[in-house]
Amino acid sequence: MNIGYARVSTEDQKLDLQIQALKQRGCTKIYSDHGISGQDFHRPGLDALTKVLKPGDTLMVWRLDRLGRSLMHLVKLVDELGRRGVHFLSLSENIDTSSPGGRLIFHMMAALAEFERSLISERTRAGMAAARNLGRHVGRKPILSDEELLCAAHALEMGEATLCEIAKAHGLTARSLNRMIRNRVEKRRHALEVIESTTHVLDDK
Repeated sequence: MNIGYARVSTEDQKLDLQIQALKQRGCTKIYSDHGISGQDFHRPGLDALTKVLKPGDTLMVWRLDRLGRSLMHLVKLVDELGRRGVHFLSLSENIDTSSPGGRLIFHMMAALAEFERSLISERTRAGMAAARNLGRHVGRKPILSDEELLCAAHALEMGEATLCEIAKAHGLTARSLNRMIRNRVEKRRHALEVIESTTHVLDDK
């Protein structure tokens, strides 16, 4: 069975051209998403379509960008369909995974998607390394600063407040606060101890 999928990004766009092209290629059923961006993760029409596809069926689209949010997403989706025995056909690009030539093009797309993914990963690692070298914090901003955690740890040691009381004051759970103190405050104190011991050794020399 040939099943089509059509999508337009805005409400004022029409599906007519896509639907007509899909019907001319023998689509007996056509699912669509109207006014939904290609970047959206949740597309009701596409979700419903993928649930009814069976081995031997062919999913048709008018153009590649009607289906995938990105090259990587498109390759992943078509690969999943292939594992289920479902073929894929893009009319504009004439990519048909039921033919040797179509499968070759798809494998080239998969290689490009993997290359793109490796480039993104490499740029991310390079950016994080550069940020660390400049002394910038990498990742999500800490909920509490080091100074606030030091004050919390001091209050606990002096018995001025309980762990639950301090955690509640900062909108945290006791477990989260305890983990923060253990991970940051204790590591900082250990580093200071190492620096002090190294300084004493140098002074003795």
